[in-house]
Amino acid sequence: NSEISILNRQREKTVSDECRELIEKALEISKDTQGAFNPAIYPVMQLWGFDTKEFRVPEKNEIDKVLSVIDTEQIIVKQNEISLKKEGMKIDLGGIAKGYTSGKVMEIFREYGIESGLVSLGGNVQALGTKTDGSDWKVAVQHPDDSEQYLGILEINNKAVITSGGYERYFVEDGKTYHHIIDPATGYPADSGLKSVTIVSEDGTLADGLSTSIFIMGKDKGIEYWKNSSKNFDMILCTTDDELYVTSGISDDFSSDYEVEKIEKE
Repeated sequence: NSEISILNRQREKTVSDECRELIEKALEISKDTQGAFNPAIYPVMQLWGFDTKEFRVPEKNEIDKVLSVIDTEQIIVKQNEISLKKEGMKIDLGGIAKGYTSGKVMEIFREYGIESGLVSLGGNVQALGTKTDGSDWKVAVQHPDDSEQYLGILEINNKAVITSGGYERYFVEDGKTYHHIIDPATGYPADSGLKSVTIVSEDGTLADGLSTSIFIMGKDKGIEYWKNSSKNFDMILCTTDDELYVTSGISDDFSSDYEVEKIEKE
């Protein structure tokens, strides 16, 4: 019964202001990341079975056929009228919905005069203010190889900390692991040389979208994007070679037992 489900079935729908806002934000992030983030990726996710958990490795010709409909230019927004112009198009806002939700919770906190609070939505943490004693919140960044370990501790206030990694949802077939972060350019799980990406920003929706985008981009393109972006965010990158990179805006707030390379804007 959700607005997105009905839109995906009918390809046209008048949606709520909130739904329109989320679709517009998804399209903005998609444009800004040159398509690394793609809200029209849902038909590809369905091919792999990530919607039903009935996992399978699709044939290349199946993927190629579906890639032809994941064109964000064909998502038309006219006020609250949303149209999906290509047959077979379906959108999925899962890549930013939790970040958007945690941001909305922060608004509700403020509306009720709450000055100190923390929300955790499975890989997504957002903090309002500081702890009641005035100290920063401490957020552990999970190690992508071991859920009982962490890469380090980040101290934050009034920030969202959102992590994406291939370890969150995956399946194994014929000894090979396939994770759920699909590269829209190929239709296959992203093979970017990164194991996890953590984005830190006051904007939870942005942090959620960029954690997926930069995971797909990989280290070098992700760092280049951070250096050139007008958007206000920082990041922690863990590579498949177990190298750890932290951007300068949060490097003093991040403590780790691992060797950390600091990335600075030139």
